[in-house]
Amino acid sequence: MSNNLSTSGCRRWVIKIGSSLLTNDGQGLDVDAIGAWVEQMVALRKAGCEVLLVSSGAVAEGMTRLGWGQRPHALHELQAAAAVGQMGLVQAYESRFQQFGLHTAQILLTHEDLADRQRYLNARSTLRTLLKLGVIPVVNENDTVTTDEIRFGDNDTLAALVANLVEADLLVFLTDQDGLYEGDPRGNPDVRFIAESAADDAALEQMAAGTGGALGRGGMLTKVRAARRAARSGTLTLIAPGRQAGILTRIADGEQIGTRLYPSSVPLAARKQWLAGQLQVRGRLTLDAGAATVLRGAGSSLLSVGVARVEGEFERGDVVACVSPDGDEIARGLVNYSAVDAKRIIGQPSSRIEELLGYVDEPELIHRDNLVLTV
Repeated sequence: MSNNLSTSGCRRWVIKIGSSLLTNDGQGLDVDAIGAWVEQMVALRKAGCEVLLVSSGAVAEGMTRLGWGQRPHALHELQAAAAVGQMGLVQAYESRFQQFGLHTAQILLTHEDLADRQRYLNARSTLRTLLKLGVIPVVNENDTVTTDEIRFGDNDTLAALVANLVEADLLVFLTDQDGLYEGDPRGNPDVRFIAESAADDAALEQMAAGTGGALGRGGMLTKVRAARRAARSGTLTLIAPGRQAGILTRIADGEQIGTRLYPSSVPLAARKQWLAGQLQVRGRLTLDAGAATVLRGAGSSLLSVGVARVEGEFERGDVVACVSPDGDEIARGLVNYSAVDAKRIIGQPSSRIEELLGYVDEPELIHRDNLVLTV
């Protein structure tokens, strides 16, 4: 795709607003800013754009309501803050959209909702139906029930997966920064600003390395990684300064503002987008050098003969990672055999599977239709 992608032709937007913007750096919900963003989103709707909002801020608002000065570390305290704050967050959006005659819908997701294929499809159908009805979905992670093991980790990742879910044209990150720089502009005012780049440019992560603010879990690094995820469905990502007046309408008018990270390859099929979006895997298959080369180059099925080692405890149909001899992940997919059986057939040709196991389900360890490259 061209790096001259325009936002003016985008018809389905996912807009993510971070905690520091929503709460004015922890001082409580900034109702004036929320009102301004809502007014701009209403203008987008009137112009024919579908809008999904991924909103942080529940924990930060809960902290304010509870009188906590610092973000807690204990999971149960974070969940309590999220439960309290979610009430204020939803009320703030609902009341302001209602002023313009628009309905909102609260969508709380966990990683398990998107890891399970059926629940993933249900979530997609619900979101698409809401958009068809002219409703503004307000999406957040269900912080009150998630654990460290099953959480998205940050709403930047969630926003990218939602963009995949609905095959959005544009993913907008409204931040407290102008966009992405080659380094930290706070320490080096002469560092170069990045106006646009391919989302899969490996150098971006090094440029964006750092930590998020005290309120949120994200940072510029999570946004770069999210842009790479969003690109799998052909989504253009824009990292933009959320505090600038009229930012969303200026983006819609085609103004060159913020950092554009554009998809540089053909979008994946919907099923492979789901596979690529899996944040957790049940096991790892270490490939020999030949199989790693073939998989990278051709995206073919993975045969047992090309696997050198099996790690983890998994069953048929689980998602596993395929890694090179150096340990770098190449792909992930739905495995056709359990870990126990896979260990018995690795390094062997498919013709020996029945002899070794007493049965044969599939000649491939992972069929190419159930496998997606992650490099």
